[in-house]
Amino acid sequence: MISRRQFFQSVGGLGALTTSTTAYGFGEPVLRLDVTSYDIRPPRWPADLELRIAAIADLHACDPWMSLDHVEAIVRRTNALRPDIIVLLGDYVAGHHHITRRIPAEEWAGVLAGLKAPLGVHAILGNHDYWDDRTVQREGQGTTIARRAIEAAGIPVYENEVARLAKGGRAFWLAGLGDQLAYLPAQRFRPVRRIGVDDLGATLAKVTDDAPVVLLAHEPDVAVRVPSRIALQLSGHTHGGQVRLFGRSPVVPSRYGNRLAYGHAHVNCDVIVSGGLGCSIVPFRLGVPPEIVLVRLAQQIPALS
Repeated sequence: MISRRQFFQSVGGLGALTTSTTAYGFGEPVLRLDVTSYDIRPPRWPADLELRIAAIADLHACDPWMSLDHVEAIVRRTNALRPDIIVLLGDYVAGHHHITRRIPAEEWAGVLAGLKAPLGVHAILGNHDYWDDRTVQREGQGTTIARRAIEAAGIPVYENEVARLAKGGRAFWLAGLGDQLAYLPAQRFRPVRRIGVDDLGATLAKVTDDAPVVLLAHEPDVAVRVPSRIALQLSGHTHGGQVRLFGRSPVVPSRYGNRLAYGHAHVNCDVIVSGGLGCSIVPFRLGVPPEIVLVRLAQQIPALS
């Protein structure tokens, strides 16, 4: 089976694509910014608790593909959606080497500090945020540069932690899972005994009542293990395959393939996988433009007359 890296190397080589399609694919990460909306009513979500969640995933800040100006535009567009809460789903650092500048964490985090919502802005980390930190990789532990920058910008980062929030007197829980692919296989660094820092059981044990739970998990694969206690899982990581043709992604960084590649699925709970904003391997997207996700829970939809 062709790997994700091999696939994008082939795309980068332009072997099977026309010049115009290739130009479009390389321009899309910079020129497009969509908002993808989902109106859902999970079984475990109260019908009278309307909640608007804006989700930002896989920023991969770098020049020229995800410049600070572009991040600022994402912040403005997200705030304009007037969400009740904003969640950041990980992978803030550059995801490939075809760049002109690595943007320091304090710079992109400083721009993200401009995000505003009544119930706050909440973040988790992604695998690249761990992989990019050589000290953490070498020592097999520690606080990543990305986390320090995000927290310095006033945004809480959840790693197997929860928070009880409320809107209109109705409570719900926000649970943030530690990254499931935090540590690279020990090829260049000292071996570590684990790959992920996720602990689903310990995270959910911190939920102390029966209010509904929204789970933030960078990689979507954990959906097959979550209990029905979870109302909604929000994930990124896949970039929607980064290339999506006829509703399917040829290569997906998920063991469940297109089942958890992109969009709204139901596994043990409702799952929404964002196509993300930046790129990994190569700065190329086709059929899955960069997107901000807006989830409207229990939204009352007017009946047709």
